Amino acid sequence: MRTLRLKLVRDLTMLRGQVAAIAVVIAAGVMTLVMLVTALDAISLSRNRFYEDFNFAHVFVDLKRAPERVSEQIREVEGVNLVQTMVQAPVRLEVPGFGDPVRGQVLSVPNGGQPDLNRLHLREGALPESGRSDQVVLSEPFAEAHGLQAGDSLSAIINGRLKTLSVSGVALSPEFIYQLGPGDLLPDYERFGVLWMNRRALAASFDMDGAFNRLVLSLQSGASAGPVMDAVDGILAPYGGLGAYNREDQISQRILSQELDQLRVSATVLPAIFLGVSAFLLNVLMARIIDTQRQQVAVLKAFGYGNRDVAWYYGLLTALIVVIGCGLGVVLGGWTASGLARMYMEYFRFPAMDFRLQPRVILLGVAIAGAAAGLGTFRAVSRAARLPPAQAMRPPAPEAFHQTALERSVLWGWLSQSTRIIIRNLSRHRLKASFSVLGISLSGALILVGSFQFSAVDHLIDTQYRLVQKADTNLYFSETVAPKVKTSLLNQPGVKAVETFRDVAIRLRHGHREYRTAIEGMNASRGLRGLIDTSYRDITLPADGLLLTGYLAEYLGVEVGETVEVEVMEGQRRTLTVPVAGTVNEPVGMGAYMERGALNRLLREGPAVTGAWLLTDESREEALFDRLWDMPLVTSVGMISESRASISSYIEHTMLFMMGFVLVLAGSIAFAVLYNNARIAFAERARELATLRVLGFTRAEVAWILIGEIGILTLVSIPIGWGLGTALAWLLNQSISMDLFRVPFVITHQTYAFAAAGVLLAAILSLLFVARRLYRLNMIDALKTAE
Repeated sequence: MRTLRLKLVRDLTMLRGQVAAIAVVIAAGVMTLVMLVTALDAISLSRNRFYEDFNFAHVFVDLKRAPERVSEQIREVEGVNLVQTMVQAPVRLEVPGFGDPVRGQVLSVPNGGQPDLNRLHLREGALPESGRSDQVVLSEPFAEAHGLQAGDSLSAIINGRLKTLSVSGVALSPEFIYQLGPGDLLPDYERFGVLWMNRRALAASFDMDGAFNRLVLSLQSGASAGPVMDAVDGILAPYGGLGAYNREDQISQRILSQELDQLRVSATVLPAIFLGVSAFLLNVLMARIIDTQRQQVAVLKAFGYGNRDVAWYYGLLTALIVVIGCGLGVVLGGWTASGLARMYMEYFRFPAMDFRLQPRVILLGVAIAGAAAGLGTFRAVSRAARLPPAQAMRPPAPEAFHQTALERSVLWGWLSQSTRIIIRNLSRHRLKASFSVLGISLSGALILVGSFQFSAVDHLIDTQYRLVQKADTNLYFSETVAPKVKTSLLNQPGVKAVETFRDVAIRLRHGHREYRTAIEGMNASRGLRGLIDTSYRDITLPADGLLLTGYLAEYLGVEVGETVEVEVMEGQRRTLTVPVAGTVNEPVGMGAYMERGALNRLLREGPAVTGAWLLTDESREEALFDRLWDMPLVTSVGMISESRASISSYIEHTMLFMMGFVLVLAGSIAFAVLYNNARIAFAERARELATLRVLGFTRAEVAWILIGEIGILTLVSIPIGWGLGTALAWLLNQSISMDLFRVPFVITHQTYAFAAAGVLLAAILSLLFVARRLYRLNMIDALKTAE
C-alpha cells in the first residue's frame, strides 16, 4: 500500500489546480448549507426561547370597548389558560431634533409591574413606577433610531392632549420582534415606535377606566385554538370585537415564519445545486484521470494489486478532495452564518442570538457532500477497478472515423488545418464534448440565478412606486368620516391633489383556506392609486365584486367569476358572499379592492372614508405635517417615499445579499468548471499537441487547437446555460414568494448578457492559466512513450 500512498501524493501534487477548483465547488455547497442551516437554527432557537421565557400569547383580539367583567367569561372558556386585558391606543410623538411625523402605539402594563403575557425584556432602566402617569417604556428599535435612553423625555399627543413623557426604560417584547406600524409593510424605526404605560394612566386618558380594548390569552396544553377563538368571538361580538386570531396570524410571528421558510428553501435548493455541480465535476475528472492512467492501473494489477486496492486508491483520492472542500466550507460557513444572523437581527429583535455551529450541521454538510461525490464518482471508480490488466495495457481501440457533411462541403476547404482538427475532435468525441458543454452550461445557469433578481428588484420597486403607489403621503383617520373631508385636505399647505378611500378589516374564505386582510374601497377611476393587470395597464374598478391581488387569489384557490366568503371584522360583523371580478398584478402585500360606493353599500353605511392619499409639494411638507397633526381625526401620517426607501433597504439587506453571495459563488464555480475542462483537455492532448509542434505547426497554431476547442464549447454552452438558468431562477422565485412582497419573474437582456460575460470571463482566465503550460510544453517529455 506504500506504493499507492506515494502515487496518491504525486497525483494530488500534479492535479493540485484541478483538485483546488473542485474543492472550491464542494466548499461552496457545504458553506451555503452550513451558513443557512446555522442561521436558521440561531433565529429559530432565539425566537422559541424568547416566546417561552416571556410568555408569548397564543390568541389575540382587538375590540372597541368592553367592561372588565367580560374577561371573567373568557376565563371560563374551555382550553383557556391565562387571560390578559389591556388598553391600547395610537399616539403622535414629537422627538427632539426630528422633523418628520412620528406615529406610536401605546399599550398598557399593570401598574408598576409586568404583564402575565407578552412580558417585557428590559434592556435598560425600569418599568413605569406605580402611580406615575408620565413614564413610559420605549421599544428598543425606536429608542436606538433616535438615541433615546432611560431618563430622556419626549412629547406625545395622547387623545388630543400634548403631554411630556419621561422614558423610564427601554425594552423588547415577543409581540414586536418585527416592529411594524399599522398599515406598514416594513419597519420604520424612526417614524413608528411602541410604548408601554401604566394602565391606570392610559385608561384615564382614553376614558377606559374599568374597560379594555385589547385582550390576549394563552392556551392550556393540548387545547386547540379554533374552538377557543370561536367562543371568544361570540363573547366579544357585542363589544366591537374585530375577530380573534392565533399566534400564527400575529403579524410579527407571521413575517418571521415566512423568513424562516425562505431560509429553509434556500438551505435546500442552493446547496443541492452547488453539490450537484461538484458531483458532476468529480465524475468527469475521475473518468478522465482513469482514462489517462489506464496503463498505470494495468501495471499496478500486474504487480499484484487487486480490484479492491485500485478502488480504494481512487476512492481515497475522491475522499481527499471532498475533505479539503468540506473543511474549507465548514470554516467559511460558520463565519458567514454569524454575519447573516447579525443581518437578520437588524429587522428581527431578540434579547440574544443563540448562535452556535452545531456538530449535526457539520456532519450533515459532510455527509451530503460525501454522498454527492460518491454518486458522481462511483461509475468511474468501479470501471477502473474492473479493468483487466491485459486490456488496460493496450491503448484504447481506435474509433471508426468517417467524413461528416461539413468535411464534404466547399466550406471545409476554406478552414485552416488547426480549425479542421478542432471540428474533427469535437464531432468524433460527442459524449465527452456534451459533458463539457453541460458542465459549462450549469456554471452559466448559476451566474444567471445569482444575477437575475438584481434587475427584478428594480422592476418591483418601479412597478410599486410608479404604477401603484403614485401619492406622496397617506393618511388614516381615527373613525369613518364623510368624503367631504377631501375639501379640507385640499386647503392644506402644499397639497396638490387628494383621493379618499374606505378600508375595512375582513377575513376571506374559500373552501378550506382563509386569510385576514382588508378591503380597500376607492374611486373607480383614480390618479394617485393604481391597480394594474399583468400587462401593467391600469384597471377600472367594476361596479360590483372584488378585485384580489393575484397572489392572494392563488393562495385561496379562487378563480375569476367564483365567489368568496367575506367576514367583516368590524361594525355589524356580517358574513357575505361576494363574487371575484378580477385580479390585480400587485407585487407588495396581499389585499382586496372594491369600488368605494359598492363597499359602502356592502357595509350598509352611507358615503364614508377612513383615509386619503395626497400628492404634495415636497418643499412645503414640513408645514403640511404640522397642520395635519393638528387635525384631531388624523391618527397616522405615512410618507410613501420613506416606505419606498425602507422596502429597498430591506430587499438589499436580505434577498440581494443572498443573491450577491450566490453570484460570487457562481462565478467561482464557473471558473472551476472551465479551468478543469481546459486542464483535462490539455492533459489528454499534450502528446498530440507536441507531435504537431514536431511536424512544423507553430506555437500559435497549436495553441489555437486547444483554445478554439474550449471557445467553441463555451459559446455552445451559453444559450443552454440561459435556458437552464431561466428554469432554476423561476423555481427559486416561486419558492421564496411571500405575503410581504413577490419579486416579479423578470429576466432582462442585460441579465442574459451578464451571465454570458461571466462565462466568457471565466473561460478567458482559465485559458490564460493553461496557456502558460502550453507555452512551456516540453516536446521531448510529452512524446515519450508510457513504457
